[in-house]
Amino acid sequence: MSKKAFIFDLDGVIVDTAKYHFLAWQKLAQELGIEFTPEHNEELKGVSRVRSLDIILALGNVQASQEDKNKWLIQKNEEYLSYLVDMNESELLPGVINVLQFIKEKKQLIALGSASKNARPILEKTGILHFFDAIVDGNDVTNAKPDPEVFLRAAKLVNANNKNCIVFEDSVAGIQAANIANMISVGMGDAEILHEAKYNFKDFTFMDFSFIEALLD
Repeated sequence: MSKKAFIFDLDGVIVDTAKYHFLAWQKLAQELGIEFTPEHNEELKGVSRVRSLDIILALGNVQASQEDKNKWLIQKNEEYLSYLVDMNESELLPGVINVLQFIKEKKQLIALGSASKNARPILEKTGILHFFDAIVDGNDVTNAKPDPEVFLRAAKLVNANNKNCIVFEDSVAGIQAANIANMISVGMGDAEILHEAKYNFKDFTFMDFSFIEALLD
């Protein structure tokens, strides 16, 4: 029986760094005189840093030179990184460790497929880097989700067939990317928002190990 590859998104699936992204973007938006709410933030889920800035600038009808944009992107990232300094395993979302351990016990493959450019330090600080057989992050890909590049690369790195890959995602774009790649999509979060996913769970504590067992057949 060929091994399955379980591919995890990072923000909102393994750790809730989405709140730090929001705070960093909100601070920048305020400095630019743009109102940026949690509702607006939903539009940035699974979206690259560059595209996120464009969305925020469009909210405030702000025109900017590439030089200014580059400066703001660096500023936002430095603000975001400042929140990560004290990160530890307590930042892991409920049930994540148990699921990773179970998949490892079953001798299956685990990969990361994330738009984050800070994935490795986050996995290190939360103490789970050793679980991953492959990591594909924002430094490795050129196309943002819903383009499936990040998941296709992850599958290739662990030498898994697309149909043997299971993707855990909390964003609509991520679910679409998994579906386009012909992988099994598992929505983590609001089932109404993530209705395109093949399966849905509020979080990993709602996922019984029998669900993972069934996927191994």
